[in-house]
Amino acid sequence: MRPTSPSSHPSAKPEKLTRRLKLSLFWRTFIWLALLILFSSLAWLQMFRTQEYEPRILRNAHQIATVVNLTKTALIHSDAIARVSLLKTLADEEDVSIQLREPEDRIQPFGNSGMEGQLVQEMVKRLGPDTLIASRVNDEAGLWVGFKIERDSYWLQMDPERLRPLGGSAWLIWLAVTLAVSMAGAAMVAGLINRPLKRLSLAASQVREGHYNSSTLDEEAATSEIREVNIGFNRMAERLAKIEEQRVFMLAGISHDLRTPLARLRLETELSVNDVETRNLMAADIAQLDAIIDQFLDYARPEPTELGPVLLSGVISRSIAPWRNNPRLEIEVDVAEDLHVKAEEVELTRVLSNLLENARRYGQSSDGITHVEITAQVQAGWVLLRVRDQGPGVSEEALKKLTQPFFRGDAARTSATGSGLGLAIVQRSVQRMGGTFSVSNDSTGGLTALMKLRLVLWT
Repeated sequence: MRPTSPSSHPSAKPEKLTRRLKLSLFWRTFIWLALLILFSSLAWLQMFRTQEYEPRILRNAHQIATVVNLTKTALIHSDAIARVSLLKTLADEEDVSIQLREPEDRIQPFGNSGMEGQLVQEMVKRLGPDTLIASRVNDEAGLWVGFKIERDSYWLQMDPERLRPLGGSAWLIWLAVTLAVSMAGAAMVAGLINRPLKRLSLAASQVREGHYNSSTLDEEAATSEIREVNIGFNRMAERLAKIEEQRVFMLAGISHDLRTPLARLRLETELSVNDVETRNLMAADIAQLDAIIDQFLDYARPEPTELGPVLLSGVISRSIAPWRNNPRLEIEVDVAEDLHVKAEEVELTRVLSNLLENARRYGQSSDGITHVEITAQVQAGWVLLRVRDQGPGVSEEALKKLTQPFFRGDAARTSATGSGLGLAIVQRSVQRMGGTFSVSNDSTGGLTALMKLRLVLWT
C-alpha cells in the first residue's frame, strides 16, 4: 500500500491552520481586551443613540416646528412695515432667514437616512401636509422649511446642525481617538500581565540549560500571586543549584578516592606480576578504569567560566597532534585559518579530542584504517563544524540515543568498552558554550558529528 503523505491527509490542513493561530499570551490578552473595548464602545454608541440622541433630535424637530408656526402666525398678523422689521429681527437674533419660494427653485429633499425620514415625518405632522423639507435650495445648503401663507409660498432657512444625524467627521475623529487611546491602554495592560510571565519563561529556559543562578526573579513584586510564584521559582533554582554542586562534589570525591587504589594497583602490577602479557593486560584495564573516571569528571564538570573568541584552526591542530603519527588514523582538515568561534579553548579542545577518540574506536573503514574529515562552514552568524568518519554508521533507532549518558550504541560500532559518556560529554560541553550538537549518518557512509558554534568576527 502506498503511504499517505502528510499534506494529503484530511486533518493536515486544519492542524497546520491551528499551529498558525497559536499566539503569545501578550497578543491573546491584547486581542481580547481590544474586542471588549470595541464592543463596549459600540454598545455605548447604540445606547446613546436610542436613549439620548434620538429623543433630543425629536425635541429639536418639535422646537423647529414651533418656530415655523410662530413665524407663520407673526407674518399673517403683521402689516407690511412690521413684517419687514420682523424678518430682520429673525435673521439677526435667531439665525432664521425667510425667502419667497419660486416654482423654478432647485430643491434637494431632506431625509436620505431612516433617522432623517423620521424627522421629516414628525415635522410634516406638526406643520401640515403641504410642508416641504429640503437640505439644499438653489445649491445653498441649510435646513429649508417650505410653507404657505394664503397664496404666497415661503422658505424658512435654519442651521442644519439642529437636525444633523449622528456621524460626520467630528464623530469619526472622536471614535478614532477613543479607540486609539483604548488600544494603547489594552497594550499596556497586556504588557503588564505578560511581563512577569515572560521573565519567568526566560528564567525557566536558563534553568533548563543548567544556569541555575543566572536569573533571579523579583521577590518584591506588587502582585501577591506573581510574588509567590517568583519566590517559589527562586527557591527551586537555589535547590537545584545546590543539588548540582553536591553532585559535582560527590563525583569529584569518588573519582579522587578511586584514583589512589588504582595507582597502587598499577604499581603493584608492575612490580609483582612476572608474566609480561598478563601485566600489560592488567595495566590496560587499570588505564581504562582511569579513563572512565576522567569521563565521569568531564561529564560532571561545571560550565565554562568565560567564553571568548577562539581560533578554530589552532584548537583543531592541538586536538589532532596526539594522532599525527598513528598509522591507523588519517585526519583531513578543511578549515579556514582565520575562523574564530565563541567558546572556551580548553573545553573545545576536549570536545574535539572526544570526537576523534570516538571515531578511532568505532569509525574504522573496511581497510582497518579510520578516515576522519574535519570541515567548517560559516552560515548566518554560526560556524558549522563537522567531524565525519567513514565507518559503518549506526541504526536509526540507536542514532537517537547516542548522546544519552551510558548508551554505547549498536554492535556495528562497539568494538571497545567504555562508560558510554563520550558523546554525552560532547553535547553537554557544546551546550555550555551556547551551541548545539547532533549526530547523523552520512549519505555516503559513516557517522557525522555536527557542532553549531557562534561566529566571532575577530579583527
